[in-house]
Amino acid sequence: MAFAVVIVLVALNLRAFLTSSSPLLAPIREATGIGFHAVALLTVLPMFTMGAMSLFGAAVGQRIGARAGIACGLAAIAFACASRYVAGGAAALLWSAALAGAGVGLVQALMPGVVKQAYPTRIGVMTGLYSAAIMGGGGLGAMASPWVAHAFGGAQPDWHAGLAIWALLATFALLYWLNMRRMTFTADAPRQNLSWRRCFGSRRAWLLAACFGLINGGYTSLVAWLPHFYAQQGWTAQQGGSVLALMTLAQVVAALAMPALARSRGRDMRPWLVLTLLAQLAGFGALTFSLPVPAVATAVVLGFGLGGAFALCMVLALDHLSDPAQAGALAGFMQGLGFMIAALAPFVTGWVREHTGGFTLAWAYLAAVVVVLLPLMLCFDPKRYAKAMAGLFESPAPTPHAASPIPAFDTARKA
Repeated sequence: MAFAVVIVLVALNLRAFLTSSSPLLAPIREATGIGFHAVALLTVLPMFTMGAMSLFGAAVGQRIGARAGIACGLAAIAFACASRYVAGGAAALLWSAALAGAGVGLVQALMPGVVKQAYPTRIGVMTGLYSAAIMGGGGLGAMASPWVAHAFGGAQPDWHAGLAIWALLATFALLYWLNMRRMTFTADAPRQNLSWRRCFGSRRAWLLAACFGLINGGYTSLVAWLPHFYAQQGWTAQQGGSVLALMTLAQVVAALAMPALARSRGRDMRPWLVLTLLAQLAGFGALTFSLPVPAVATAVVLGFGLGGAFALCMVLALDHLSDPAQAGALAGFMQGLGFMIAALAPFVTGWVREHTGGFTLAWAYLAAVVVVLLPLMLCFDPKRYAKAMAGLFESPAPTPHAASPIPAFDTARKA
């Protein structure tokens, strides 16, 4: 139980810094003069560094261990968020976004393998919990940051405080993580030929990365532009942030429910992935054609589709390989390239917004991406996982003394 709590605490920090800036876009632009392309970079840069560090995170974990690696990632997030309290311009904001993204990438590269090792028989439920906490952190960032900014600044929102407040959550999670003193992972043991670089020769690894990246491109675009889209319609920053937070709440529910529901029916994720993509298509279609659908309903449908797809993709990658370290390396590759692909989406949608004056074509583009993704889901037949992964990694060395990793956590006295 104590380890599940720390997983949630860590995951809450992986999106809050990202979603906190979008609802405060107006005061940030007024104070710094930052343009729309640079605003897009507040999402693009952390997503890109998140992806790059996800690729190298497994190697970092092999060198210093998962416990130290995740601690370093949390420390980077805390420092980046704290630096925003004294940020004086666009350059400082962009630098802090990139650093926080690198910290997130390091955590995301190591945590899936840790979760798979700690809960081998409950991978669907625990991956859903981890994914839901990630989405929940995004909701906290969108809703709480405008409130904190107004609480500190009154009529003139103190956007510095609204962005920097998340350093406290990251610091708390770091201290809690380090307090799990007897943490040991068999995945920390050095292993030859266990590198994300081997995934470059696997068509299945590339397919997983492409699908993951295109799905998350919808999320990054909404994080960057959805509050601004409603601001153009006369909504306040708090109202726009609330819509984004509501979307995130739907993501949390879907991330919790979809992997567990899918696993209860077997290992085939394809019908459930198609269901989540259809939900995304419905949401983007409603935005594209300005259908008379309440913003609340659109946000819930989009959140269900995005959150469910994210969690199912994580389970999908981990299911391809039985060894936790190998599955973690594959998940790191998927996230690494995937987040780099996702980082491009806010640029595309921002460019469309700047040249058309509206978001109609941007939403249409995201709907078209979903249409492309739908037939790709048919490739993920669980009966073909072994064939798709054949020869990717060496067989894991026998570990006759390796027991369940759960007793390695001194949780009984700390719970």
